[in-house]
Amino acid sequence: MKDIVIRKVNPSDRREEISSVYELSWKFAYKGIIPQNYLDSIPSGQWCGALDNPDRYNLIMLDGDKIIGTSSYCKSHFEDYKDWGEIISIYFLPEYMGKGYGKCLLEQAVEELKAMGFKKLFLWVLEDNHRARHFYEKCGFKNSGEYMENVIGGKQLRELLYVYFITEQVEKG
Repeated sequence: MKDIVIRKVNPSDRREEISSVYELSWKFAYKGIIPQNYLDSIPSGQWCGALDNPDRYNLIMLDGDKIIGTSSYCKSHFEDYKDWGEIISIYFLPEYMGKGYGKCLLEQAVEELKAMGFKKLFLWVLEDNHRARHFYEKCGFKNSGEYMENVIGGKQLRELLYVYFITEQVEKG
């Protein structure tokens, strides 16, 4: 991971390249979960507009000058969690999944939300996305037991709410 850099998205970053990470990740990670015809129909540039939403922040992970991962986070836009920080997404190019990069990007998103003053964080994950659920649990997120129903590509899906509480480390001395 010597040439790996994580930083906030800036105006000169190519939105199409970042959106491509989302697109390729969705097509890989959600195969067998979201209907294939929906995944196949995701248009190029689908996520470009979301990257300039003033209510969210975006990180990218680069391997040299290649964007390999991205994460979005914000102040919660859910009324029941108005004082919480929200991790909207973490996506990687498929060839970079399962190699430890996700933990680094997730930790950076958590640090960014912590710097914004949040002590309670949450994210939503598809119930059938066992790989992602295992990843978040390994990183300290807990399934809250809450869920919401969503329809993607005509299929009824359940999203589970995972929570994370930032605790201040007390130094012994």
